[in-house]
Amino acid sequence: MSNDGGNIVLALLTGAVIGAGLGILYAPDEGVKTRKKIKKKVEDTSHDLAERISHAKDELTKTANQQRETFERKLDETISQMSYKADDIIASLERKLEDLRKKNAQLQK
Repeated sequence: MSNDGGNIVLALLTGAVIGAGLGILYAPDEGVKTRKKIKKKVEDTSHDLAERISHAKDELTKTANQQRETFERKLDETISQMSYKADDIIASLERKLEDLRKKNAQLQK
């Protein structure tokens, strides 16, 4: 049922667009004026669309750059933290190794 409703709406919208186009073409204006109106409308719409695409591209680039910078900062922080943890682990292993050497020396006496 939902699909039928969508098809009906689509058919109505398509009919409205076709009707508007035919109305412009058969309007009482001269053909030259009608073609100029159509051309102007197409140019205006094209210009508006180009501006919107350009704006969307700029916003997307800005957002991507911000996300990249945030990622790089967080990656640097994580690497720095991991470096400190690695140093702590190495120091702990060295202490345990020294303890094992001492115990081994005592056992060999």
